[in-house]
Amino acid sequence: MEPQVRAAQIAAQVRALPQRSTQPMRGVRQAASRELRRASADEVRAVARAAIFDQGLGWIGYELIAAHPGAFANLTAADLEAMAEGLAAWESVDAFGMILAGPAWRAGLVDDGLIARWSVSPDRWRRRLSLVATVPLGRAGDAARVLAVCERHVADRDDMVEKALSWALRELSKRQPDAVRGFLARHDAALGARVKREVRHKLATGLKAPRRMTTA
Repeated sequence: MEPQVRAAQIAAQVRALPQRSTQPMRGVRQAASRELRRASADEVRAVARAAIFDQGLGWIGYELIAAHPGAFANLTAADLEAMAEGLAAWESVDAFGMILAGPAWRAGLVDDGLIARWSVSPDRWRRRLSLVATVPLGRAGDAARVLAVCERHVADRDDMVEKALSWALRELSKRQPDAVRGFLARHDAALGARVKREVRHKLATGLKAPRRMTTA
């Protein structure tokens, strides 16, 4: 079956859902992945690209690749650059960073240079993507590579970038709290107030922000 046809079928199944929330949509993706489990890496990637670019099913397309060992293992920097083209909202950036870009970087499929290029891009969404891609590494405790990216953003006051910087540091703090404390101390003068407040609160309490008090 042609990739465009299979992607259109997936899109039709999504449109037919009574509720288009994450769980039922993921059920459609999981069914598609089962059907594609014996397909070649190239076939799966072709269906995924058609889902992403022709049908607007970004995270479903990313998951089709992530769920197929061969398709994921064959990812290159050029593939990620192509799929990152046109990302212009935090939801799509975060999905791409968490599902494909970050895991591919952590797995050694792309080198640090790709993330470094994103981190100095004039495009705010590429800069955010560079930080989101650190989250899977932070969860693995890779302080050196996470903090190398974070250092490029200490003075970046773009709201979308600052929020991602806070996220990256908070995730790393779960595994490497001392490294994050040291980072905050070294860059205290340059970091934004939001980042320092949220990360310090995470280090002290395990929470991003204080719990809101409720009244009976």
